[in-house]
Amino acid sequence: MTFSAAQLRDQLAQMPPASRYRVAYSGGCDSHVLLHALAGLREQLAVPLEAIHINHGLAQRADAWAAHCRQVCATLDVPLVEVTVHAHPGLGESPEAAGREARYSAWRQLLQAGDGLLLAQHQDDQAETVLLQLLRGSGVKGLAAMPVSTPLADGWLGRPLLGYTRAALRRYAADHDLHWIEDPSNFDTDLDRNYLRHELWPRLQQRWPSAALTLSRSARHQGEAAGLLDELGELDYRQCQGESPDSLRLAPLQALNPPRQRNLLRYWLAQVRGLPLPDSNHLNRILDEVLYAAPDAMPQVGWAGVEVRRYADHLYALANRPDLPLPSPQSWDPLHQPILELEGQILQAEPCQGQGLSRRAIAQHGLQIAFRQGGESCRPAGRGHRHELKKLLQEWRVPPWQRQRIPLILIDGQIAQVVDYCLCEPFAAGADESGLLITRRASPVI
Repeated sequence: MTFSAAQLRDQLAQMPPASRYRVAYSGGCDSHVLLHALAGLREQLAVPLEAIHINHGLAQRADAWAAHCRQVCATLDVPLVEVTVHAHPGLGESPEAAGREARYSAWRQLLQAGDGLLLAQHQDDQAETVLLQLLRGSGVKGLAAMPVSTPLADGWLGRPLLGYTRAALRRYAADHDLHWIEDPSNFDTDLDRNYLRHELWPRLQQRWPSAALTLSRSARHQGEAAGLLDELGELDYRQCQGESPDSLRLAPLQALNPPRQRNLLRYWLAQVRGLPLPDSNHLNRILDEVLYAAPDAMPQVGWAGVEVRRYADHLYALANRPDLPLPSPQSWDPLHQPILELEGQILQAEPCQGQGLSRRAIAQHGLQIAFRQGGESCRPAGRGHRHELKKLLQEWRVPPWQRQRIPLILIDGQIAQVVDYCLCEPFAAGADESGLLITRRASPVI
């Protein structure tokens, strides 16, 4: 199949609408073809066009490549945004993974509402991705490879060239006398993708000339299957969801067969919680060590900054935060400062009538924020006597790892509110009294 600007226009028409197209421009052949074709369509697109060049700072000629991108964009009269990123791999991380994460992090920060970020990955890239995922033992989501479009930050990411081969794009480049950068690292066969591309792929194409097309078709089939699995995961999640998004009820989860359990766990972790997925070993450990542990056990399985724990009859998925020290007791004037940022959470006070804490008591005695040290007691509103806070937390079925970080509101040295759980006598607002409703939420993870 040949490639042309007119065909690109047809591909864009099948993607989400965009208020601006932004091309991920490396300076290589594929992204140069995409940018050139888009520049030729500019009047027909009727939306702004811009290029983004990510300078990883790793190659010796990185600055020269950036200069080349500036020159090409100037010739095409396309604005260029240049971003330098830190792409050095961490311990145990591959250079490719570090570079990819650095690029995506930069794109997420740059994209604004309505932006369509266009990548130049093509049919051969898709076929290579399918083969690599097969060799890694991936499931249907991995074998679905790269989607044509997907949400990203406040915009979306699109791959309009997935239906075209590398050869078709090279013919377009030759026909339009385009000049591009050849990154020497693309020929380093110590890297898996390059080994596949230069050593294995030519032999596969010699025996099966339509291999790129058929593997890309397989990726589409796997994408449909992955969508169906997500629909099933959503149905099962509705039956198993706990009182908050970070929990699942064990009884209905245990009633599912193992494949549906694994599918639901993947759906819950990725789609509901937005957490990194476990590999097969960790996923099976959740089923074997956590799901069917003894009722009084509190097992956990962790990976990549995530923990899955069991407490009582619920399963919990947690993003590991730094083990921050508990703040010392501090004064707070919610009457004049309605929002207070603590380490890892935010308290907010809203005026109300006949509920919450008594504004009169706060104005008279002031207010402090403290955290549990042990030995505290209080008298929950509506109960006739005091209770140990430890016993109340057990009664409320608060998981042990959450108990130390529940803010305690103190008035006149006494617990007036256990935030999110109870108001305490004698500080609860009366039916005809002005009050303050104090709630909390987690601070965003940066």
